[in-house]
Amino acid sequence: MDDAIYNSVLAVAAVLLVVGFFITTWRLVIGPNSLDRAIAMDGIVASIQCALATYICWTLDTTVVNAMVVVALLGFIGSLSVARFRKRDGAV
Repeated sequence: MDDAIYNSVLAVAAVLLVVGFFITTWRLVIGPNSLDRAIAMDGIVASIQCALATYICWTLDTTVVNAMVVVALLGFIGSLSVARFRKRDGAV
């Protein structure tokens, strides 16, 4: 594949990731309840993973793979703990 096409495709992917990250952050800030905020945090973790994957494709450097695994594990543990210990909003 031509380098110009490859870089332009990755640039478009990066721009879309940034836009999605800002939309998800907005949902995190204004979420009406805690479950919306938890789902937004999962979206942010997924966006970070996609951004790291885009970085790996762009630079062809695989040293970031360990960070991707750590982010995935932290996102999974965070989602699991929220699902386990969440109470209904307004419950005492």
